[in-house]
Amino acid sequence: MPEDGPNQIVLAFDDNRLASLLFGHYGQNLALIERRLEIVAEQRGNHVTLEGPREACEQARHVLETLYARLKKGGELVPGDVEGVMREAASQGFLFDFDPATKRQSFDEIQLRRRPVRARTAAQDAYIRALKRHTLVFGVGPAGTGKTWLAVAYAVHLLERRVVDRLILSRPAVEAGERLGFLPGDMKEKVDPYLRPIYDALHDLMDRAFVERALTSGEIEIAPLAFMRGRTLANACVILDEAQNTTSMQMKMFLTRLGENSHMVVTGDPSQVDLPPGQTSGLAEAVDLLGNVEGVEVCRFSAADVVRHELVGRIVAAYDSKLAGGRPAGASVGAPSEPAVPAEPKAPPR
Repeated sequence: MPEDGPNQIVLAFDDNRLASLLFGHYGQNLALIERRLEIVAEQRGNHVTLEGPREACEQARHVLETLYARLKKGGELVPGDVEGVMREAASQGFLFDFDPATKRQSFDEIQLRRRPVRARTAAQDAYIRALKRHTLVFGVGPAGTGKTWLAVAYAVHLLERRVVDRLILSRPAVEAGERLGFLPGDMKEKVDPYLRPIYDALHDLMDRAFVERALTSGEIEIAPLAFMRGRTLANACVILDEAQNTTSMQMKMFLTRLGENSHMVVTGDPSQVDLPPGQTSGLAEAVDLLGNVEGVEVCRFSAADVVRHELVGRIVAAYDSKLAGGRPAGASVGAPSEPAVPAEPKAPPR
């Protein structure tokens, strides 16, 4: 049989319950593997037969065995883990030539009390390593790449191990192309809608009761960017999200709040700036000015790193193509454009 010819691998998993979790509801995890690796995965009970090119079948075997090992250790299989392990396997190159001495076995991870948070793409892997090594890290790229979620996960990691005394999570309160008008309630109720994504990340990564206690005690502080002025933030992990919506002066003000034994993470998507026309984004300026400063690391994400939903990646790529001067939005794929039909001249009035 030629090396790249068709191949068949049969896998058996000894725990029926875990095998069911592995294959996914109605076999959705197997279907994703089939679609991504262009193989056939046929399930019967706790057995699965993989058919297709040899390398693709070996990669599918690696993905399934890696995920099953996580389940056996008591881990959870959350949406995106299948995609993440496939990207991890692809980053290791051709599996038959894999050399542990020269390539890492897996992407880096952040250990939390609730569960470990593991990188799912090479860019996320570099981001986690940068968070562990540098005082100030910029995460720049499109929506859905995990910039904010991983930054919050690392902040929670530092708090749980008492490396820092508190978390300070901030966003500029800028309306996304809409005029919201007067918002009722006290100050907290007015700014909470802007900060809801940060609350969602905290509740996903920590026990809800602990989050509420930490918010009450001040160990976790969530505040709009305007509240940072005049403060020195020591013994803290500070995150600024949606930083593309800061002005130059706001960004300078925020970055100079950094105190002793503190870590700072700044995240944003330069393609979604909601500032008034003519205003320079503080994020773009800061990345240009500080990219080569010692202690600062800039991590860039692309559409290929989107882990939210596979369609989001294609949407981001389509918009990036339009900005780069490619196919205009709305153009059909593969169909030649119709020649323009000249309008018939109107008869002169009688």
